[in-house]
Amino acid sequence: MQEAVHLKSISQLHKFLGLGKPLHPLITVIRLDNNINSDFGDIQLNTDLYFITVKENLDDACIYGRNAFDFDEGTMIFIAPGQIMATSNSANANVSGWTIAFHPNLILKSHLAEAIHSYNFFNYEIYEALHLSDKEKQNLEEYVSRIEEEINQNIDRHSQELIIQNIEIILKYARRFYERQFATRTNQHKDHISAFESFLRNYFQSNQQIENGLPSLEQCGAALNMSGKYLSDLLNAETGKSLKEHVLLHVVDRAKIALLNSQLSVNEIAFALGFKYPQHFSKVFKAKTGFSPRAYRVLN
Repeated sequence: MQEAVHLKSISQLHKFLGLGKPLHPLITVIRLDNNINSDFGDIQLNTDLYFITVKENLDDACIYGRNAFDFDEGTMIFIAPGQIMATSNSANANVSGWTIAFHPNLILKSHLAEAIHSYNFFNYEIYEALHLSDKEKQNLEEYVSRIEEEINQNIDRHSQELIIQNIEIILKYARRFYERQFATRTNQHKDHISAFESFLRNYFQSNQQIENGLPSLEQCGAALNMSGKYLSDLLNAETGKSLKEHVLLHVVDRAKIALLNSQLSVNEIAFALGFKYPQHFSKVFKAKTGFSPRAYRVLN
């Protein structure tokens, strides 16, 4: 049975890694090398911290969520508070890279406290990690070093603001790099889009919506063996429409067919398509077509 470890603070993280006392109570930058204790055994790790990590040359696999990932290549991953990680055995003397770990309290009074939820990659699975070019790694290194400088010098009233600004710059770069990754994998992603469209057809043809309602972000992602947030961002990069919009457009297309080819009432069609409330269905239909369901039926 795996040992469960819960780290609540930067101080506990440093102790867990065999490091000295942190210079800042809410954030740390850890340079990954063979001086870092990475032989944790077989454990399940849960923390109250955010992690932004670039790792290279790590032969040992790390498990995140349901999947294992090999860090042979330089990759960037993002972990939010409450997410479960696990490690297997053995350290690697060639490991390199860096980790920024920070407590949510660091950004609590800043714009980033709300904005950080818009960075969907904190909810991606580990196999959806960002693969960085050498130039991209160099770009990020500049801002990691600036954060280090702020932590290592005497903390003043400007320190926290500057640290947060540099974290946000790193996140904005990561968003740009993910968009590059989506673009360079476009052929592979077209297969995912086709599979998603097939999932939607099968979901409604088998009437799963009657019992389960409209397919959720998590259901759609699980059907394609990826996180819902990653699938939504993939769809948006390829088609300009989010996962939710794809689902609603599919529902509206099915509603049009039902309105023109059946005697079912608008309420019956709404329930048959998985809506709990007919008013919600009518609102969605009008937003997508410009007509209420009843007006659409009469005009066509």
